[in-house]
Amino acid sequence: MAKCVDRSMLQYYRIVRLYDGVMIMNYKERVTASPDIMLGKPVIKGTRITVEIILRKLSEGMAVDELITAYPHIQKEDIMACLSYSAEVISREEILAS
Repeated sequence: MAKCVDRSMLQYYRIVRLYDGVMIMNYKERVTASPDIMLGKPVIKGTRITVEIILRKLSEGMAVDELITAYPHIQKEDIMACLSYSAEVISREEILAS
């Protein structure tokens, strides 16, 4: 059964589907970017682990549990925040027809 979400909250939050239902996540709580860290690339807060590396590992077939084992400083919610951040960035892209 789907859980209801106040639509006014969606401008600040992204819905991330998990195995056990739907969770509201503000990726800004877990993903940050600073020119002083990893040349300004978005990273998981408190680490030097970039969103890019998380996406690459997932695209190569690494499971979430394997990522957590490989990077013990992160949690499942950090990985979900990386996905949420990426979805937000892609949703703002404009595709120009040639």
